[in-house]
Amino acid sequence: MSNSPDLERRTTTGAHLLVDALLANHVERVFCVPGESFLAVLDALADATARIETVVCRHEAAAANMADALGKLTGKPGIAFVTRGPGATHASIGVHTAFQDSTPMILFIGQCARDHLDREAFQEIDYRRMFGQMAKWVAQIDDPRRLPEYLSHAFHVATSGRPGPVVLALPEDMLSDPCEPQPVLPAAKRVAAAPSGAQMAELRERLARAERPFVIAGGSGWTPEACADLRRFAENWQLPVGCAFRYQDTFDNEHPLYAGDVGLGVNPALARRIKEADLLFALGPRLGEATTGGYTLLDIPKTKQTLIHVHQGADELGRVYAADLPIVSGMPEIAALLAALAPPDTLAWAGSAADAHRAYLDWRAPLPMPGSVQLGEVMQLLRERLPHDAIVTNGAGNYAIWLHRHFAYRHFRSQLAPTSGAMGYGVPAALAAKSLYPERPVIALAGDGCFMMAGNELATAMQYGLAIVVIVVNNGHFGTIRMHQERNYPGRVHGTGLTNPDFAAYARAFGAHGETVERTAEFVPALDRALASRLPALIEIRVPQAASTPAATLDQIREQAERARRG
Repeated sequence: MSNSPDLERRTTTGAHLLVDALLANHVERVFCVPGESFLAVLDALADATARIETVVCRHEAAAANMADALGKLTGKPGIAFVTRGPGATHASIGVHTAFQDSTPMILFIGQCARDHLDREAFQEIDYRRMFGQMAKWVAQIDDPRRLPEYLSHAFHVATSGRPGPVVLALPEDMLSDPCEPQPVLPAAKRVAAAPSGAQMAELRERLARAERPFVIAGGSGWTPEACADLRRFAENWQLPVGCAFRYQDTFDNEHPLYAGDVGLGVNPALARRIKEADLLFALGPRLGEATTGGYTLLDIPKTKQTLIHVHQGADELGRVYAADLPIVSGMPEIAALLAALAPPDTLAWAGSAADAHRAYLDWRAPLPMPGSVQLGEVMQLLRERLPHDAIVTNGAGNYAIWLHRHFAYRHFRSQLAPTSGAMGYGVPAALAAKSLYPERPVIALAGDGCFMMAGNELATAMQYGLAIVVIVVNNGHFGTIRMHQERNYPGRVHGTGLTNPDFAAYARAFGAHGETVERTAEFVPALDRALASRLPALIEIRVPQAASTPAATLDQIREQAERARRG
């Protein structure tokens, strides 16, 4: 290539075209772990620091999880860059979470040079094959001139219909190749279906005829306006509303029509109400394994309840449950129509929502547990101490049962948690949330096993001044797996114990604020100090291994399993 200034003014590179496309789609931050395979992109991002923040993480799984969390919070694709081979395999957990959670996300992977491909070059992987089943679209961009086309398609695919992740491989020589400038395409626009007039008329007719209706709301694609429309619809029709697994922030949990979360460890009274309903209105959720209690809550393939199922993706309707009225629609589109839907003069189910809410309030009352820390009370105190717009994140583990059962979500997008059941999600998600909303308190709840999968991201928190508060529930083992172990192999404990550091001291080693709580009364003062420190902070809560779930200790679980074996 000539170094002539005239030629340089007439040419650009693939990397600069890529960054131009990110800017055109209003991307404000990207998450990455740097790699030599996309150095050209890092160089192009250096010219765009006034408009795009580059957040450098300590592990690619965290970068991908942060991108997923940003996609959940904004409804726009979260962006992550990772290097080839190990970087891509590390990031795959975030792609899987985004796919199962229907989160818009784009993962860019630096790839081997084009003339090295198909030789098992250094860290070479065929990403079309690797990510084929866990992404909406996977492609490799071999011609820099086509970058605007690929990026436009990626943003459209990630946000339209059922949202999800897109993976784009970027050969490193393609990124640095000189090429002529290309037209900058306008920002991608979300494409969504809406119900027909006939479908809305049938929906109203079926609902008006019901005697025991129930609404399960959730899934992705909601907006603050859509949630407000859902509330108006529920109020107009006086409908009991439950929220699908890990979508509890779709409907105000303190609202008198709220009936509880329909997920793992569901309130038995709520499960009975759903089973006894004569009409079930699933508004947004996939009706996956967690929301249906392992596919036991509803009959397959035809539910005994009249089923109205609304989902953003046509492929999801009829996949497991044959709905009486399937509707393909975006959530804002149908929620606006529901808010305007006139109820009949007489509602056969009048008063049932109040009964459901009372049952929910009874269910969330704290229960005693072994040890000096009562996690139910801690979650209640956390609920009382935080403002409504505080964001609470978590990964996977039995510790989250206390959060889901005893905490109340009052504000849309105040909950970030993986429906995919991925551990190590809470801390990266909290960092993404704090980077987006620095003024809002952000709390990450993690078990000891869950935290250690992403605890190194405290370094990221310190580097960018992201003052999250991490609450680590330390019981010295993989609690969920130990619970299942006792249920299936009672008394045969193997492979689930953990040796942990002093987590508070670990946090202080990064320069963060760290405290240990061993009694319930110590929690609120520790939380207040953590929030007041204006530093990333960690509170370790030590609980005994016997405290397995709010409803049962490990001894009780083991005894139940042994009795079942004896017949």
